[in-house]
Amino acid sequence: MSYQLSAVVADAELLREQTAELDHAVLGELRQDFALLPITPQLVVELTGSLPDFATVDRSAEHPFELVLSPALMELLARWSLSGPLAYLEAEFWAGDGHQSAAVWLGGSLSWGPHFDDELDTPREQWPINAALIRLGVEPGAWIDPFAELGLHLERNTDGWLAHGRRRLSADYWDELVEQWENQ
Repeated sequence: MSYQLSAVVADAELLREQTAELDHAVLGELRQDFALLPITPQLVVELTGSLPDFATVDRSAEHPFELVLSPALMELLARWSLSGPLAYLEAEFWAGDGHQSAAVWLGGSLSWGPHFDDELDTPREQWPINAALIRLGVEPGAWIDPFAELGLHLERNTDGWLAHGRRRLSADYWDELVEQWENQ
């Protein structure tokens, strides 16, 4: 089974304020008052006025993201971070192999990362996405790590997150369905 993620994660209110006037912004509700903004080519064009560029080399520490973070996009993320911390996250997995990358902006500048990992052989809290989420203020909970705590495992790809957001589902929606099925 595959998993793909390309998104900005931040406080839900911060993302609502920054994307309220955008035609291609769809927010997916997460737990702990966070939200996810799936990054699509259409959204990049709307945000920057330019077509997105994608890396042609394999992901690595030197090239952590598939989406090339253009100066215009970096400036936009820095500007949004004046209202609070935000992270750009990417992950791609297929049959257990893959990678994840993350970077965090705070106070108008890149404050952490980008970090890349394709082995994930360190403690879970050190994996790039978990480390970024901790920097955003995600609190420990019942789930195995910050990634699952927010509900980032609930959708498998950008299309799933777009549907999740358009249907205005909460991250707890799936937990509620499981509970209903168990009670039947």
